Amino acid sequence: MKIRPFAPSDTDAVITLWREAGLVRPWNDPRKDIERKLTTQPELFLVAEADERLVAVAMVGYDGHRGWVNYLAVASDSRGLSYGRLMMQEAERLLTELGCPKINLQIRADNATVRAFYEHLGYTEDHAIGYGKRLIAD
Repeated sequence: MKIRPFAPSDTDAVITLWREAGLVRPWNDPRKDIERKLTTQPELFLVAEADERLVAVAMVGYDGHRGWVNYLAVASDSRGLSYGRLMMQEAERLLTELGCPKINLQIRADNATVRAFYEHLGYTEDHAIGYGKRLIAD
């Protein structure tokens, strides 16, 4: 597996992975999310290739206080091959290089599989409540 920054030609494959992983919601236009990410730290928008196809993706960011990982997805036929772990290791490496002291991520409360994945990687629940407010309707 080779991890590299996102390229615009990856757009359709990335959206397919996100949809397959159940990450796309009606209130989030994935194309707009990609366009927005490309305006801020595009080098932290990561994709992974194996066997000449896209198998994983993650949007990583650092705001000067915390690092964030969003939209991590692995192709369903490539799960269990450590691609998610390797993507997170690369995200952690890049954020550490930027001086980031802590990574935050959000998981849907009912997603036991993803919770177990992150716990296996050493992540723990912060016992914080996430709030959000949409400023721009997609």
